[in-house]
Amino acid sequence: MRRGLRMNCRLYNEDCFEGLSRLGDGSVDLVIADPPYGLGKDYGNDSDHLSGTAYVDFSRRWLEAVLPKLKPDASLYVFLSWQNSLEVFCLFKTRLIMLNEIIWDRRVPSMGGSTRRYSSVHDNIGFFARSRNHYFDIDSVRVPYDAATKKARSRSIFVGKKWLELGYNPKDLWSVSRLHRQDPERAEHPTQKPLELVRRMVLASCPPGGVVLDPFMGSGTTAVAAQSTGRSFAGFEINPEYFAGAAARVQPPADAGQATVAGNTRRRRAPATERLIAAD
Repeated sequence: MRRGLRMNCRLYNEDCFEGLSRLGDGSVDLVIADPPYGLGKDYGNDSDHLSGTAYVDFSRRWLEAVLPKLKPDASLYVFLSWQNSLEVFCLFKTRLIMLNEIIWDRRVPSMGGSTRRYSSVHDNIGFFARSRNHYFDIDSVRVPYDAATKKARSRSIFVGKKWLELGYNPKDLWSVSRLHRQDPERAEHPTQKPLELVRRMVLASCPPGGVVLDPFMGSGTTAVAAQSTGRSFAGFEINPEYFAGAAARVQPPADAGQATVAGNTRRRRAPATERLIAAD
């Protein structure tokens, strides 16, 4: 951790619609949102059973809740499925600038699937910004060229070129394997995203020491990505079991200046527990 840089992780076991008031307006550099897709997954509640207009209304509601929290140069990534991405992207474009539609190729093996249509093996990720002056550090996420490519570009006109030494700009097709049950990174969550995927978003779109917000924290992958790259984090998860798993993945650094667990009760459904981990 760089001297003078303070990082903390705040994890809340509550609905983001209730808890976002905890965050100051204009305090967030980056939002990474992985909301329920509306496909009927079991998250221990009925949150994934919305469809059609109801799902778009839900998306509008959480977008309006997070917008005041964004800094002027902030960005937002949202994971979606093809079933709802078109409508939601059109909605978000009325409030934000759309920079990319990223296709996440989950590297699903070629076996089984429907015989009446092509197999769906990707997720859609929308990349949005508040303004054209959004923060974006391309050098932190460049993909190195292999030795053969560098050798093929050994002519004098290429010598010393920054792009050849640092690598190329990642394309909008990200081929990263989904997490299999036996993967050591795997947590108890049905739609956990790979850390490699989320780290790229954090490195590129949040300055060191900045604040990352995840309104649907799930297994806590975004919290891990933020902590491991020197960013602060705030996240909300309504399911107490997922919250406990996420909190277990975020560990106090060896030089932690503060590590506390506090809780209170919000309604009868679950304690609105906060886990705070901070380090100087």
